[in-house]
Amino acid sequence: MKLFTYWRSQAAYRVRIALGLKGLAMEKVTLDLLAGDQFAADYHALNPEGVVPTLIDGEGEPLTQSLAILEYLDEKYPDPPLLPKELRARAHARAIAQLVAMDAHPFIVPRVRKYLEEELHLDEATRTRWVRHWLDQGSRAVEEVLARDPRTGKFCVGDQPTVADICLAAHLTSAKLFGGRDPADYPVAGRIYANCMAIEAFSAEHPLRQPDTPK
Repeated sequence: MKLFTYWRSQAAYRVRIALGLKGLAMEKVTLDLLAGDQFAADYHALNPEGVVPTLIDGEGEPLTQSLAILEYLDEKYPDPPLLPKELRARAHARAIAQLVAMDAHPFIVPRVRKYLEEELHLDEATRTRWVRHWLDQGSRAVEEVLARDPRTGKFCVGDQPTVADICLAAHLTSAKLFGGRDPADYPVAGRIYANCMAIEAFSAEHPLRQPDTPK
């Protein structure tokens, strides 16, 4: 199994966590998104969108989009499961995952930051405020969801990690890396984050522990 990844990518971190939870070994191929490695012709042939992650599993076609990859992994390698058994709980876990992965994350990716810089001519301080704003918006929303829902337990939905926790951990880690609020600033989400980071699959694949993390 080969994963094309970037140290600070939330999406790639999600897949690394899932592979770790499933006990699946991976070969990491690191791309420097700031240098434009994702636009090289050989990578474009695998992922025309020019983003990470891309997962190669055997001889089949490349797999793209982190949430789709998580669902694929859960269907092909079902133990341990990444979704609850009960129908509404499964929908709830997906909703939490999408809240941060689809509603907050897209605003801060490298191509958006590059557009803000090169096309709108926003300086670095303004771009940083933009990133922190959208990360905090997502964090505050997911905190409220978790705080009011009776299904919140040790993790986002009960007492076992799911896709919701994978996405939450990647989101709060990203916020911290961009100099935003600490996970502990959100009482419920921060507690769940600490529980996630006590699991090897989450902590070992942390962005600051990747082979391409800048020194």
